[in-house]
Amino acid sequence: MAVRRAVLGDEHVDRAALDPFGADFQRYATETAWGAVWTRPGLDRRTRSCVALSGLAALGHERELALRVAGALRNGVTREEIAEVLLQVGAYAGLPAANRAFEVARRVLADG
Repeated sequence: MAVRRAVLGDEHVDRAALDPFGADFQRYATETAWGAVWTRPGLDRRTRSCVALSGLAALGHERELALRVAGALRNGVTREEIAEVLLQVGAYAGLPAANRAFEVARRVLADG
């Protein structure tokens, strides 16, 4: 839970915890993604954030991408590095995916 809060922010985690319908899913996400994967020693949080951004952008998961852009900033990824990650998405996942990802990131970066 500490890693999840550090990356996504207390506000998001607290808001997700208010949903009793999704409580089991939130527990599952915390245990698997945040507990078993994000705490492994093989990659630092900055790198994990870049990987998450590229995967979410490639798959078109815009809501989660917006959340992870903010998380990437918390993990020390710069605006310029986020743009570089999204350029890579364009080369490997297609221009439409990267174009939409840039729109999502631009919105988050303007708010932050």
